Amino acid sequence: MAILWRRSRNIANRIRKCMNKGFMGCAVVNQSCWSSTFQSSSLSNLRPVPYQNSRYLRSLPWSRAALFSVLRSKSTVAEKQLDSFFSSDSDDDHRSLDFPGGKVTYTSEMNFITESSRMRVPCYRVLDDNGELIMGGDFQQVGKDVAVKMYSDMVTLQIMDNIFYEAQRQGRISFYLTSTGEEAISIASAAALTEQDIILPQYREPGVLLWRGFTLQEFANQCFGNNADYGKGRQMPIHYGSKKHNFITISSPIATQLPQAAGIAYSLKMDNKKACVVSYIGDGGTSEGDFHAGLNFAAVMEAPVIFFCRNNGWAISTNISEQFRSDGIVVKGRAYGIRSIRVDGNDALAIYSAVSAAREMAINEQRAILIEALTYRVGHHSTSDDSTKYRELDEIDYWKMARNPVNRFRKWVQNNGWWSEQQETEVRNSIRKQLLQAIQVAEKTEKPPLTELFSDVYDHPTSNLQEQEKQLRETISRHPKDYPSDVSV
Repeated sequence: MAILWRRSRNIANRIRKCMNKGFMGCAVVNQSCWSSTFQSSSLSNLRPVPYQNSRYLRSLPWSRAALFSVLRSKSTVAEKQLDSFFSSDSDDDHRSLDFPGGKVTYTSEMNFITESSRMRVPCYRVLDDNGELIMGGDFQQVGKDVAVKMYSDMVTLQIMDNIFYEAQRQGRISFYLTSTGEEAISIASAAALTEQDIILPQYREPGVLLWRGFTLQEFANQCFGNNADYGKGRQMPIHYGSKKHNFITISSPIATQLPQAAGIAYSLKMDNKKACVVSYIGDGGTSEGDFHAGLNFAAVMEAPVIFFCRNNGWAISTNISEQFRSDGIVVKGRAYGIRSIRVDGNDALAIYSAVSAAREMAINEQRAILIEALTYRVGHHSTSDDSTKYRELDEIDYWKMARNPVNRFRKWVQNNGWWSEQQETEVRNSIRKQLLQAIQVAEKTEKPPLTELFSDVYDHPTSNLQEQEKQLRETISRHPKDYPSDVSV
């Protein structure tokens, strides 16, 4: 106990030293590439910057119960880094006060923390808009096979979105939303992960499933809600899920997956699994309470989870300027003690590199990581939206043409001699044929019977479910023309 007490006496002095070095959870800005919280001379030699989190409570005198609660889990790399932060050769603590949570320096001057920095957090980038490597950039090398698959899957996702969107407009499926303009995010991030990593998506991440081997026929079956659909037709289109691919089924409510991701990641930690959880969210989802609960829980429990935010400028029709006053999403991580980085979401190489580094830190150091990918939603929010009502066509066209992530990555792959015009034509024609055939098969496959609406939730249906089923059958018998004829009653 005496050792813990002596160690706490040096906190204030150590903090002052570290602040002069640009520390406190944020390294000195490296203007060339990495975000301020990813200080590194090269990706392969990346050294994590120590950061401030709840474990500084260990420097205070403890009650026996409190000490036991901390010792319930093994010490992590993050804790050891914090231990070195607390150690100091100076005993000068005459300008510090002891409070629950640790000692803190005091000042006689009244100073408020500024609401935002004068300079925005830089955005990590590897490729310029022409698909050329930026000189001096740090990035994870990508071989030919991985690069070609990344590009092929981006093309597949692009074509799949176009065809399914048209199918909805023709009345063949009820709903759809696209990943247009954001194809690099899901494909490149998936390429940097392993099959053991668990995915909790929002709804614009079909590229992750595509990368992991989910077939075009499986996509079509879900959108058409037929008997081959793993959700048995009970979900809206694009609400994919696959136990085989460690892809938790998409849920319509926004941000509910973030606290769940923290909990799943903590279970991986307790089981000593060499895997992490990746939870995707849009910028609009950060306005939900579950965003804050999920990040705080993950930080405190030191859970190996990557929170990946797609900041595409629009939460349906709400511009980011109407959502928050902060410098985007990346700065929110520091408030919870989470290491964070801002990435160009239209740069596949940057995303691949950042996620690779984030995964290594999340698993080896048992910590949460926040990634903000700056991008633009070129398509409408969904088939229920008309984005031309709230943004200019010129703005949409600019991002569709000049900042297109698929075109940018294709130029880099072609410059390496790994892709040709002939391959481009062959791949696009093949994918289109496969998709049209998958849709034809999905349309002809029978729908699940009505009983599937009331099964799989309870071992034995509850009385209220039985009553609902009875009422539904009575309604169908009175108005048979208002219900699908291909559904077995």
